[in-house]
Amino acid sequence: MSSPTRDAPITTRDFLAWKSKNRKIVVVTAYDALFGRLVDEAGVDCVLVGDSVNQVLAGEPSTLSATLEQMIYHARAVRRGVTRALMVVDLPFLSYQVSREEAVRNAGRVMKETGAQAVKLEGGAAMAATVGALVEIGIPVMGHLGLTPQSVHALGGYRVQGRDEETARRLESDAAALEQAGVFSIVLELLPAALAGRITAARGVPTIGIGAGAACDGQVLVLPDLLGLNDDFAPKFLKRYASLGDEVRKAVGRYGDEVRAGTYPDAAHSF
Repeated sequence: MSSPTRDAPITTRDFLAWKSKNRKIVVVTAYDALFGRLVDEAGVDCVLVGDSVNQVLAGEPSTLSATLEQMIYHARAVRRGVTRALMVVDLPFLSYQVSREEAVRNAGRVMKETGAQAVKLEGGAAMAATVGALVEIGIPVMGHLGLTPQSVHALGGYRVQGRDEETARRLESDAAALEQAGVFSIVLELLPAALAGRITAARGVPTIGIGAGAACDGQVLVLPDLLGLNDDFAPKFLKRYASLGDEVRKAVGRYGDEVRAGTYPDAAHSF
């Protein structure tokens, strides 16, 4: 294992320090205590309890129907497994867009009820005032630009953003607005590598890429995707580091064979 050795819990200040030192940041999602513990022990820097749980575990077609209660439930479970990595929780759709007061109330619930160290929300300049309101009362915020899954219908589907000059300029301006509002980092999703590189170079807070090239200050992947558990999902940016879907099918198949054959449980597995 090539993870860094560190006993003290990671904080948002570490993210900012690592940006200045060109030290890459490792982020993965997790949705339960078991995988939270495993990725924490593997040495990741940040565990994101993403609203992708709505697709990955609940089988929904998008993140839009994720609820605040759902996010709090999964984040509380992850917290029981994570002791070292920074834990960030996604604010689900309509939990922060209606008003700044509602955003503060809901983000406060997440922090209070889960033990998270930060929340993540989607959007650029239009969300800057909301980000500022959260930061002002002591809630660290991770931003999210590019392909923002909660706006998938407005964006015309899951596709690369910022290919045209006008959209690229807007995204660069959005990143500046988020930094000005006080975010400690920004996720850049499905952006051309050159654009993500320009944003990364221009900003004083770290960028975390997913399908946004190697110039970002860190990378994030959805854990079941990188483990090869989600066989049907194969975008260009995804590298599978295991094929656990195949292993699960084989293991359960062997178990079934032995149960049907009467060879499990045997004497060694009986009292």
